Amino acid sequence: MTESATLPTLGNLAWAPALEHPELLAEPVLAALTAWAETDPRVARQVAVTEIDPEHAETATLNELHGLPPEASANCVLVAGKRGEDERIAACVVPASTFADVNKRVRKLLDVRKASFLPMDRAVAESGMEYGGITPVGLPPEYRVLVDSRFTAEGTTALMGSGIRRSKLLMPGPLLCSMPGVEVIEDLGVER
Repeated sequence: MTESATLPTLGNLAWAPALEHPELLAEPVLAALTAWAETDPRVARQVAVTEIDPEHAETATLNELHGLPPEASANCVLVAGKRGEDERIAACVVPASTFADVNKRVRKLLDVRKASFLPMDRAVAESGMEYGGITPVGLPPEYRVLVDSRFTAEGTTALMGSGIRRSKLLMPGPLLCSMPGVEVIEDLGVER
């Protein structure tokens, strides 16, 4: 997509500009998108949202029901580790066809002895988002946001959570990679 590109669409879902549908976004996601749009006008034009059945929020099911290409989906997982008394948390965003290499790549990036997924109750409480809808947009500022470099390629999309289970966000991959605070990482995701 180019700088002047319009709202992305995908599959047979009804996409709309995300900022025009705050009811489909978790509060921290809406706040982050609003702030980001103030510095980058592409956000208003290129970040879309759609309502989905929360029972079908799982990637494979959603893709099958709505004709979504698997390569368009981005998975976001929260990972934590400690270095002495210092806890380090990161959101890892990888293509759904891969998995975040937590034990090797992420552990080294966080510079911790052991990295593991953030427990669900903490992830939900600290992010202000629903489990199954956690997205890199709007996470606490102390979290690192690591995004797989495959999303930098022109024509890629990032279909991901909106902070709630009953909707999904869609944006061009390069736009995601330009989000404030994002660190683009080579080979963050490992092929399944």
